[in-house]
Amino acid sequence: MATAAMASTAVFLPRLPTGIATARCTALPNLPPRPFPTSIKPVSESKRSSVFHVKASEDASSSSSIDTDELFTSLKEKWDAVENKPTVIIYGGGAFVALWLSSVIIGAINKLPLLPNVMELVGVGYSGWFVYKYLLFESSRKELSAKIESIKKEISET
Repeated sequence: MATAAMASTAVFLPRLPTGIATARCTALPNLPPRPFPTSIKPVSESKRSSVFHVKASEDASSSSSIDTDELFTSLKEKWDAVENKPTVIIYGGGAFVALWLSSVIIGAINKLPLLPNVMELVGVGYSGWFVYKYLLFESSRKELSAKIESIKKEISET
């Protein structure tokens, strides 16, 4: 009981300076400015402007902008060609909800302490296996391209 009382009073006692000198942090002196390299000479404004010429053009062939009227008319034509519009809207909404839900799930997984690192390790391991299995040797690359072609045929037939 007496030691607990002494310990609590020792915490509240102010610290008295000791005879030991302590190191203090001081700012370093400012360094002198670096001399401008003599090999690089400043270019005057007249020389600088004669080197670079930029010319604006209103020519439609040089522009990479998209014509919005053409885009909207194309989208309207495609939408008018769709026969079952409610199904398309339901599929679009379902895709949006699935994307949102997967984002929420991935965000929750990333908040777990160890799981993101494990998932990253699994991804790196699978990528390494895929490179070894399908991309490293010529025969396996041919096998992979044959599989891709068969999948393309299967999709295009249905």
